[in-house]
Amino acid sequence: MDTCLLAGKIMLQSGAETYRVEDTMIRIAETLGIPGSHSYVTPTVIMFSTNGTDPAKLIRIAERTTDLHKIAQVNLVSRRISSGELNVNEAYELLKVIEAAPSEYSVRLRIVAAAIASGCFSIMFQGSWGDFLPAIVAGGVGYAASLYLHRWVQVKFFAELSAAFLIGLLAAIFINLGWGDQLDKIIIGSIMPLVPGLLITNAIRDLMAGHLVSGISKGADALLTAFATGSGVAIVLTFIY
Repeated sequence: MDTCLLAGKIMLQSGAETYRVEDTMIRIAETLGIPGSHSYVTPTVIMFSTNGTDPAKLIRIAERTTDLHKIAQVNLVSRRISSGELNVNEAYELLKVIEAAPSEYSVRLRIVAAAIASGCFSIMFQGSWGDFLPAIVAGGVGYAASLYLHRWVQVKFFAELSAAFLIGLLAAIFINLGWGDQLDKIIIGSIMPLVPGLLITNAIRDLMAGHLVSGISKGADALLTAFATGSGVAIVLTFIY
């Protein structure tokens, strides 16, 4: 039971879809000789029961991020359990190692990647090459602000709103200094790393799989993030224009 819960916890914290988490937990339980287990997963809670008589266990999920590498590692452990390569104790210890492992990508690398992506998005959205470098700077600074503000401000909404505000402010400053051509293209490119694309995709997939509670809650989370980023930029444009 602890092995199944730990596998589900790692996957859910790393951004896996709800139905995938439930399916992995049930498959592991069946392979380890516990047929008829039940799992109920939402974005914030995992409940798991081996049968109708034993008490169920619950895990609260407070932090969620995107780490597809850890999801792939848990899937690999699940397949090794199914093939008989790992027993329950070996699987549990391996999952503990996966849980304790740091992110595959450092904060610095993620900021650099977000900055480069911002410049490329500005070009993709019909921006000029004069908007490329300003979008790189604004996108990198905005993404870094989002990461660090989230550590200090527990409310995710305010961290994202502040980051979007900073992006809009930097874009406006660059345009006034003559370092860019189109304000909207710089802002659009820079804001893209903050867009909750994976969250929206997972919400739709959960809804299609029949997990209505998880799908609606993830959709609401994505909508709140989109509202925060849009509001941050709107505040800047309101005062400038």
